Amino acid sequence: MHRAGQLLRAWREAFEPPLSAAEFGRRFGVPEPWPSRTVYGWEAKGKVPRAQVQKRLAELGICQPADWIEPALPDTPPEDPLPMSSDTHPFYDMHRHGYVRCATSTPEVRTADVAYNCAAIIDEAKRADAAHVDLLVYPEMCLSSYMLDDLVMQTAFLERVETAVAEVVEASKALSPVLIIGAPLMANGQLYNCALVIAAGKLLGVVPKSYLPNYREFYEKRWYAHGRNVKGASIRVNGEDVPFGTDLVFASTRNHRFKLHVEICEDMWSPAPPAIEGALAGATICTNLSASNITIGKSDERHLYARSHSARTSCAYVYSAAGHGESTTDHAWDGQGFIFELGDLIAESERFKRHPELCVADVDVERIHGDRIRNKTFDDAIEAAGRPADRFRFIQMAHNPKPGDIGLIRPIARFPFVPDREHKLDEDCYEAFNIQVDGLMRRVEATNPKSLVLGISGGLDSTHALIVAAKTVDRLGLPRDMIRCYTMPGFGTTDHTKSNAWKLMEAFHTHAEEIDIRPAATRMLEDIGHAFAGGEPVYDVTFENVQAGLRTDYLFRLAGQNNGFVIGTGDLSELALGWCTYGVGDQMSHYAVNSGVPKTLIQHLIRWAIRSEQFTHETDAVLQAVLDTEITPELVPVGEKGEVQSTEAKVGPYELNDFFLHNVMRWGLPPSKVAFMAWHAWRDIERGDWPAHFPEAARNEYDLPTIRKWMESFLRRFFQFSQFKRSAIPNGPKVSSGGALSPRGDWRAPSDAVAYVWLDELRRNVPE
Repeated sequence: MHRAGQLLRAWREAFEPPLSAAEFGRRFGVPEPWPSRTVYGWEAKGKVPRAQVQKRLAELGICQPADWIEPALPDTPPEDPLPMSSDTHPFYDMHRHGYVRCATSTPEVRTADVAYNCAAIIDEAKRADAAHVDLLVYPEMCLSSYMLDDLVMQTAFLERVETAVAEVVEASKALSPVLIIGAPLMANGQLYNCALVIAAGKLLGVVPKSYLPNYREFYEKRWYAHGRNVKGASIRVNGEDVPFGTDLVFASTRNHRFKLHVEICEDMWSPAPPAIEGALAGATICTNLSASNITIGKSDERHLYARSHSARTSCAYVYSAAGHGESTTDHAWDGQGFIFELGDLIAESERFKRHPELCVADVDVERIHGDRIRNKTFDDAIEAAGRPADRFRFIQMAHNPKPGDIGLIRPIARFPFVPDREHKLDEDCYEAFNIQVDGLMRRVEATNPKSLVLGISGGLDSTHALIVAAKTVDRLGLPRDMIRCYTMPGFGTTDHTKSNAWKLMEAFHTHAEEIDIRPAATRMLEDIGHAFAGGEPVYDVTFENVQAGLRTDYLFRLAGQNNGFVIGTGDLSELALGWCTYGVGDQMSHYAVNSGVPKTLIQHLIRWAIRSEQFTHETDAVLQAVLDTEITPELVPVGEKGEVQSTEAKVGPYELNDFFLHNVMRWGLPPSKVAFMAWHAWRDIERGDWPAHFPEAARNEYDLPTIRKWMESFLRRFFQFSQFKRSAIPNGPKVSSGGALSPRGDWRAPSDAVAYVWLDELRRNVPE
């Protein structure tokens, strides 16, 4: 905490009555008001504002720039804790949600100095314990060092290695991590390059290297026997017989999804890596102890193999390579460590580092499990491989994970549907946009319409559908005016959105017309005896659906009249929540071009269209105006104070709903876990990365009660309320690997299911 925050709070509270953080921000924020959360961040979380804000606060006489680096005085009020943070409720324990904290280590090493190497391994194990690591993977032969040549066949040397193993095992008794170290060991008169799995004071098993490189600079067959056929065996280490072989999977006694397979260096480079069978036998985390020397381009090659393995076999892959300290007689070493999960790189060490480094990330074995049960090709591969689990030995792995709130160390995308790779942002947006364009192009080619009919509201969805339609006709060499656009103001339409609608139609040079639906809506409300027709301000679902239905009815009749078809504008987020009028309403169209695109991605794609100059500068200005407008169906008249109907006030923030949707639909994660992930992703705007070019003014944060509230709403809507609407949706292209909701595609569900199971899981496991 700093002195400035203390002075700021005291200054606010000196007013009569005291100024709230929100009122202070509105009254004194320059050039734009400061949100209350920002003010609280300065006061209670030790955050420091930009120089411009510091200058403004100094002008007001509140505090000086130097106060931001001065510590608070002793009477400072206690710092506000992070929302609901607690060590007592199991919700805050990442292990409760299926995470395993994994790490790679490149310890200090000296060639052939076993005592030195042993001490370095134990030091790193203690560092990992302090970081609450569950699994620590070391490099190949780290206990002895790798570049030993003929020294590895010296009896005295091998005996010292074995006693050092005992020292590591003893040291592990009081430590949390499972340790996987590398060492040369003798078995039945043969010398093997081995990986040793150690946990809680026990040597659980030993895995020999299957493939020995003996080409170019490698010469391992001179010293070691391969372990490909070592199965069902045991090895005697320090007077104790332990399981030995390539048929071992180590299964946690604390987390039944945490199953571990081990391979060594060259095994990963072989055409048939042992880790494939290990994964098919049930291992969710595959590890590789490596002493791979570094040459130009080899780092990329390691990434390629590890990424493809983790994606192809639905697992995590933890890789640790030898580094500084290995003999450089004829080689060099970079100490690369990384962790892939389902093809995603979630952590990587700094290469060529002189001193030891822990590369730490929390692996989601629950997510891995969810991917496997959805991928029936994985099931087929298990059968084709002769059910490896039937011939593998499963070694019980007792370990000591740290309980309580130890945080979460892994990237969690706030916007899982939005491309988050800045260096490939344009490419990803290009793909998403062109999937929609190509789908609509094919439908136009198949039906040969004379027109494309589109309702334009001035909102996000219809704007994006218009962008796609415009690109489609441009590529087909068709005139823009075959896109027949209609804006249809109703009782809640504002001048702002109506103006945006007209500007859009004019900027895109489409056929443009306006049809006021209020007279027809009034007549229908009169015919059905609705209270609004009698002058009462009743704005119920019927009142809204009359307008939504009329708009769709007009569009279908206009399509018939003009030999065309209706382009649907509704998006994936609305389908998930059932936020669409069924039948003769915005749920229906001839082709639903946005049905595979969630609201958060539509916003991002429109920003991309502006940034990449897909259209004219005049058009870009209108697109930006649409982005800056609050999301609203505009079916209810504007209030007395000018307030408009807000969709997100009714169904919740779309950024949260899209987060829930992705993790429930794509991975099948339980609601409490999704809430845990959302809490870590959204609780602080300063934590984690935002998508590139995401405007600061649009950045939000949510506390746990807010997340819980809107998740409960989402579960009711998604599982119980809205499936019947999705069961009858028109065609539309799938865009994201996160999934789509067409009953002919990703999602099939009964329309009369109930949400009790999911609601109960949420209420039992997420604190209020």
